[in-house]
Amino acid sequence: MAKGYLQRYFEQTSDVDRSTAAIAFLAGLDHIEASSPEVARRIVQELKDQRSNIKLIASENYSSLAVQLAMGNLLTDKYAEGYPHHRFYAGCENIDAIEEMAANELRSLFGCDHAYVQPHSGADANMVAMWSVLVHRFEDKEVQRLGKKSIDELTPEEYERARQLVLSQKMMGLGLGSGGHLTHGYRRNISSKIMQAVAYDVDPKTGLLDYGALQSQVKREKPALLMVGYSAYPRLINFAKMREIADSVGAVMMTDMAHFAGLVAGKVFQGDYNPIPFSHIVTSTTHKTLRGPRGGLVMCQAEFKEVVDRGCPLVLGGPLPHVIAAKAIAFKEANTAEFREYAHQVVKNARALASYLVSRGAAVLTQGTDNHLMVIDVMQSYGLTGRQAEVALREAGLTVNRNAIPFDPNGAWYTSGIRIGTPATTTLGMKEGEMEKIAFMIHDLLKGCKKGQTRSQVVIDPQVRARVQIEAKDLLGRFPLYPELIIE
Repeated sequence: MAKGYLQRYFEQTSDVDRSTAAIAFLAGLDHIEASSPEVARRIVQELKDQRSNIKLIASENYSSLAVQLAMGNLLTDKYAEGYPHHRFYAGCENIDAIEEMAANELRSLFGCDHAYVQPHSGADANMVAMWSVLVHRFEDKEVQRLGKKSIDELTPEEYERARQLVLSQKMMGLGLGSGGHLTHGYRRNISSKIMQAVAYDVDPKTGLLDYGALQSQVKREKPALLMVGYSAYPRLINFAKMREIADSVGAVMMTDMAHFAGLVAGKVFQGDYNPIPFSHIVTSTTHKTLRGPRGGLVMCQAEFKEVVDRGCPLVLGGPLPHVIAAKAIAFKEANTAEFREYAHQVVKNARALASYLVSRGAAVLTQGTDNHLMVIDVMQSYGLTGRQAEVALREAGLTVNRNAIPFDPNGAWYTSGIRIGTPATTTLGMKEGEMEKIAFMIHDLLKGCKKGQTRSQVVIDPQVRARVQIEAKDLLGRFPLYPELIIE
């Protein structure tokens, strides 16, 4: 009988060197293998792949083993629709305690009025927030105007008028090509179906937000919801100014900080650049820079507390208690001096990486970054589409994602850019010196590429590719991922 992962681990380590987290992880892997060898094999292969490629995707990170282990238990077996102490199922006492723990940790971490930790993803969190705004500001007020206690008392005709009132509202969000997210009003996303969606864009010359132009556009459009936030904008946003703009037309200001939540938690973004004091409602993912499990959250001012807590049944189905448990652990991890040091290093690394790329001649949008990410115009720099650059870098051991640039002639699939981020490499312990090496690897590899016959195909100089592969392997060897996990 073949030896299991745990047995091999014990044979290769001493009592002093053993990790309880590794023992738990590898024991679980052995149990999975007994049930499904292929699933276990893929988990192990993913670990090997992530150890073999420098992760530069701005929206990815590495969660702690404690966070991962919290998701693999019987909490997943419990239905818990509703919210703590107000459930539609019996037997939720332990779920109540865990969810309250997560919400309390989140309030402590960000200093918000109210926290809701059930959303399964950032997109779900945005839907909860958007519908909460619509229901609270329009449907509930229509119910009150009609002198009814709840929506259930409306006649079919009255309900239809309330529904049409909700669906006639307008939202404004940063355009996808300017660094916004799909859920900020992109026409192929549900966000543009539930409201009239109008995009605002960066200045085509500077690539920056123009607050004066935005103020004029907001006064012209008069949205009910002003969405703030990004997935590929490399500069700071002044949330105090954004709130002034929203208030000028009585709009609700909603901030999606999925990308930079860890930089807020880590006290990198403070004062006017911290969205919490200025936003009516804030959403985020719990992974990315926050370094937790894959999931979402909503924070809000007291005005929206009751309707946000009704995210189920408004938008969500059953909560995922095992993921909420992992969120509680991640929020506690983020509320430490160690995490604050990490968050500041993420930005130091990003600024260094961008600077080194610019020095090599790469067309980095806005000539740098204030956060954890940057976008390179690879069409201008190297004559490649984003898709071609993404493929070439992956083959050489560097994982990025293609990304549209403002007013991109190649569209959102092939793109003219790539997005690069530093959260994951910083988690591994890399600093500015390693960013210089990574910048040179990226530049040298892309400089040695030529377009293929299609916008996806690329011809890579084999000597350059081999050299970069060796450099990437050497760098990762000095900063191993989950070094306590011995799987060979």
